[in-house]
Amino acid sequence: MTTYVVGDLQGCLSPLERLLDKLQFDPANDKLWFVGDLVNRGPKSLQTLRYVKSLGEAAVTVLGNHDLHLLAVAAGYRKSSSKDTLKRILYAPDRDELLDWLISQPLLHTDKKLKHTLVHAGIHPYWSLKLATRLAEKLHKALTTDPDSLFLNMYGNTPAYWSKDLKKHKRNRFAINVFTRMRYCHLDGALNLEFNGHPGLAPKHLRPWYALSDRKPLKTRIIFGHWSSHPAIGPTSVMPTDRGCVWGGSLSAYAIETQCTTSVKCK
Repeated sequence: MTTYVVGDLQGCLSPLERLLDKLQFDPANDKLWFVGDLVNRGPKSLQTLRYVKSLGEAAVTVLGNHDLHLLAVAAGYRKSSSKDTLKRILYAPDRDELLDWLISQPLLHTDKKLKHTLVHAGIHPYWSLKLATRLAEKLHKALTTDPDSLFLNMYGNTPAYWSKDLKKHKRNRFAINVFTRMRYCHLDGALNLEFNGHPGLAPKHLRPWYALSDRKPLKTRIIFGHWSSHPAIGPTSVMPTDRGCVWGGSLSAYAIETQCTTSVKCK
């Protein structure tokens, strides 16, 4: 059995099909981990969502910022933008079934045996894995029991600093920003959600979230997406997977057991 981690799909089903053919993926024996952002910007968001859902127990996915955006739009708490490709999902006959499945997915997945953790954007440098897991579980509970309250307060770049004393809505917003939007932090751990370029071009006052000198050590490798301008190689403690498929880059699958990466080009 092989566990393949696939980068951001964003509605690009055709490259995924070609990638799985290249891997000779066998859903009876192999596992697919999706790093989130299954939908939006690409041409086949509806078909992509249907396909990943159809994989059942052969797939694990975590939520990305575009997935949460779809859920918020569907719930009436956000308007679609001109760049969105979500309309076919919103008017699909199986819309409710698809959205119910999507909202039930976690924001963090850890496999202790494989010693790998899957998240869309990252884990805050000052969080332990135990704290990150607890916060992800609280968000999951909020999404499945009180999504309206979550979506109403989800958007915004503040607070920038983590504190265990944050009130519920601010704590949830901060955690969502970490799990689904974070790329850089200031040297004091404050989130910077504006700069999204290559680490080699970052201002001196910013560091990739995993590169702060006082980051808590985690006994797991973090696999993340969300960052198409990031190099394909990072420190050994992390594994970036987003190759910008929707922007004409490539779609990759990282095999955890063999540590090999397979890619296909995207139009």
